[in-house]
Amino acid sequence: MTTQATSAKHAVEHFRTTFAAIKTEIGKFIVGQEDVVEDVLTAVVCGGHVLLEGVPGLGKTALVQTISRALNLTFKRIQFTPDLLPADVVGSNILVQRDSERTFQFEPGPVFCNLLLADEINRATPKTQSALLETMQEKSVTVAGTTHPLDRPFFVLATQNPIEQDGTYPLPEAQLDRFFFKLHVTMPSHKEFSQIIKRTGGTAEPEINVVATRDDLIQMGRIVRHIPIEDNVLNYLIHVVRLTHPAVTQAPETVKKYVRHGASPRAAQAILAAARVRAMRAGRYHVATEDINVVAVPAMRHRLILSFEGEAEGKTADTLIQEIVARLSAARRV
Repeated sequence: MTTQATSAKHAVEHFRTTFAAIKTEIGKFIVGQEDVVEDVLTAVVCGGHVLLEGVPGLGKTALVQTISRALNLTFKRIQFTPDLLPADVVGSNILVQRDSERTFQFEPGPVFCNLLLADEINRATPKTQSALLETMQEKSVTVAGTTHPLDRPFFVLATQNPIEQDGTYPLPEAQLDRFFFKLHVTMPSHKEFSQIIKRTGGTAEPEINVVATRDDLIQMGRIVRHIPIEDNVLNYLIHVVRLTHPAVTQAPETVKKYVRHGASPRAAQAILAAARVRAMRAGRYHVATEDINVVAVPAMRHRLILSFEGEAEGKTADTLIQEIVARLSAARRV
């Protein structure tokens, strides 16, 4: 085995060990939700943002806080409300008196951290929601013509309640597209309910130790980019994304009927990155179509815009994506 191959093997083994250690540490406090935890960690490793959707009380905030403790990241939380202003998110210039001179000084907002919890993000007005666009994409804040870089790494984990619609403002497509994954946080099982009550109803909470640092995260993100993907698998990925567009001739009839606009190239980028993480966690040094099939739904469910017919008939992006994946997988087996 060459020196380069040995180095690559050690890098992947370190990735797997660190990922497993972070997941185990989070599991000390978070009961169940294993798929959600894995997907959030996958997005964080890839440098992406996550939209968590679920009813109140399912532990979304606790999950984000636990991740920040296990990774020793600076954590801040914004409770989004209709009266929240953009300056409350990114910061603003304030007038400062120094001796006889008055000057403007930038006062950083809560986005200046490593891990930002945007709680109930759909309760803020579109003007305030858009304040996060630059921070999520450019990892910087521009106020009064001056650009202020954010700390690295920087992640936004946003939550929204799928049931409560009064006083909410749906996120625009441009902002939804900037989320790496959209994850559904579901109700725990009877056994998990019991474990939650026992852990939270006692006199002491489990101690969460730091098992990785921000430098480890950055290094893991670099390793991900080196996992190769063969041309035929890459073409498969592209087909998965393109077939979500009704204008594509080969798109399924259900897509042509129920989808108004398909997934963007950002979806393909997210799928590739997440598939690479899944391949490494499985001990493989290449991306397989199976990896793409698994991550396609969380990477694209928020990027598909259904038509009026699709919404009226109760269709979901999940079922349409699963149909595309099943169709392409069957074609490969023929």
